[in-house]
Amino acid sequence: MKKILTLLMMGILTLSCQQKPKIDYLPSNSIYNLNSTWTNQDGKDMQFSDMIGKNMIVVMIYTTCKTACPLLVADMKKVKSQIPEDLLKETNLVLVSIDPDTDTPDKLNAFAKTNKMYGEPWVFLRSNEDDTKEFANILSMKYKKISPVEFSHSNIISVFNKKGEMVSQEEGAGINAEKVVNDLKGIKN
Repeated sequence: MKKILTLLMMGILTLSCQQKPKIDYLPSNSIYNLNSTWTNQDGKDMQFSDMIGKNMIVVMIYTTCKTACPLLVADMKKVKSQIPEDLLKETNLVLVSIDPDTDTPDKLNAFAKTNKMYGEPWVFLRSNEDDTKEFANILSMKYKKISPVEFSHSNIISVFNKKGEMVSQEEGAGINAEKVVNDLKGIKN
């Protein structure tokens, strides 16, 4: 019985050591204050606050886009390739869908795998239309459905610190990946 209790206590201690880092307070402008629920590429429901303790680089796309989104995806991959490994462990690269009706978790999963963006640090998210619009407004990202399968949208990559505060944005396709990485490196958490 003592061995079982000892093993149980060791298991509890191990799990408690693996919890996400604690942030003493969240600033009022933190993205982690959003109460919206999102679904990731694995079908798991989550909130942005589930990513507390990591920096984030965020872009909004849709998977059926044939024009700007492939360039934004390439930009995100280029940014990832320039982030030092130790900093990459402290960073989530988040792609948020502006087309939640089409971009189901299965489609996001397939898109992630096809584009070799599966697993950490990549996170693909979708939510309902209202929460997606709210998030886009926070990023000052504009989008509009212009046909049943196409959107017109801003091309913005945003950098957030571990407390969820936006620290920089780069606009346009073909952004300066080195500047995004330098902004990330310059974060004082």
